[in-house]
Formats: sequence, C-alpha cells, structure tokens
Amino acid sequence: MNLMEQWRSVAYNEATGKDKLQQLWATYFQEEKEIYAQLLKNPDEVVKGTVKELADKYQVSLMTMTGFLDGINDSLVEKNPLDDLEEDTQVNLGFDKALLYKNMVAAEADWLYNLEEWNAIFDEETRKELYKEQKSSTTIVKEQKVYPNDPCPCGSGKKYKKCCGRK
Repeated sequence: MNLMEQWRSVAYNEATGKDKLQQLWATYFQEEKEIYAQLLKNPDEVVKGTVKELADKYQVSLMTMTGFLDGINDSLVEKNPLDDLEEDTQVNLGFDKALLYKNMVAAEADWLYNLEEWNAIFDEETRKELYKEQKSSTTIVKEQKVYPNDPCPCGSGKKYKKCCGRK
C-alpha cells in the first residue's frame, strides 16, 4: 500500500470514532498551517526532495506530509505523482501563488488564507480581489425559466411540454 492509500485509509475512515477523526484533523490542520507559514516566507523558492526529506524538514510525520502533498497538489505548477507516492519519491512544492490562495479560499480554510505571510506576497486589495474571484466562480446563477410553450432546451425542436417537460 503506497503512502497516499495509507493516508486516505486513516484520514477518511468512517469506522474510526468521530472523536479520533476530529483529533486527527485538528492536529493535521495545525501542522499544515505551520508548513504553509514556512513555505510562504520564501514563495519563489521551489522546495524539492523526497517525501521523507520534506517530512523531516518540516518536522512532521510521513502521513502528515502525504496529506499535505495531497492538499497542495492542485496548486502546484508541476503536479506530484500522488498515486505512486513512497518515502523515496521525489516531490516538489513549487506552487502558483494566486492559485494556492484561491484554493485555500475554496476549501474555506481561513486559517490558511489569513496567514500573516500572505501580506508580503499580495497587498490587501489583491487578496480581496482573489477572494472575490474565487467566491464568484462557484456562485450558481439560475437559468432562465422554461415555460411549457417554449422550445425545449434539449434542442429537439419540440415544445418543452411535449418533450422534457412531460411528467
């Protein structure tokens, strides 16, 4: 079983008690916050190494580093091979700053997107704009109402009431 399978079996195991899972995630989120704080101090530096080396560098367990890699992967310029993750797998943490910020907003991780280190990367106006951009990208806009005698939106050419609007 590779590291990612191990992480997911522990972090998302519903058989584990609710209290244990909450404790696991609370500990993980605190360690994750500390890693991000260190990463954001030198945002242009691409941190590279094996999973084990990075876990040692940030003083976290292999499982925490695996979870961290899973979380940051969508924000990386060059994605890591998560499905084949082993202790000696070479990984990188070269992230796209704006994308990382937006992904933190999307995850509703205010403990991450409100980190003090962001102040040196983006001014307040830019952070607000990125926040707004991310939030509006997930806003659902209602489609125009289709009435019974309107053409069916499926493109059949029939009236809605004779096509998809049938009960």
